[in-house]
Amino acid sequence: MAAIEGLIGIARGSSNLAGPAQPAAPAPFGGMLKTMVAETGDLSSKAQQAVSGLLSGTGVDVHEAMIATQKADIAFELALQVRNKAVGAYQQMMQMQF
Repeated sequence: MAAIEGLIGIARGSSNLAGPAQPAAPAPFGGMLKTMVAETGDLSSKAQQAVSGLLSGTGVDVHEAMIATQKADIAFELALQVRNKAVGAYQQMMQMQF
């Protein structure tokens, strides 16, 4: 759950959602994207391990595997939407005439 909150914090521009409201220096967009991709990959690999553990019967419960899968899915959807917005913004800038 902390990883999802971290992704949401990254999307909002801050990594500490529960902390006091402090003016934070804006993170570079490239750094945010790298962090989001890394978090998404981590969640995906955790979900894959949970499903593999469930199928092999190594003590992973069904609800744990489903939660891990849903976290990975939500993180992927967030990354996809950020990518779509960035591509849309780039296309709009390319259509501008000076």
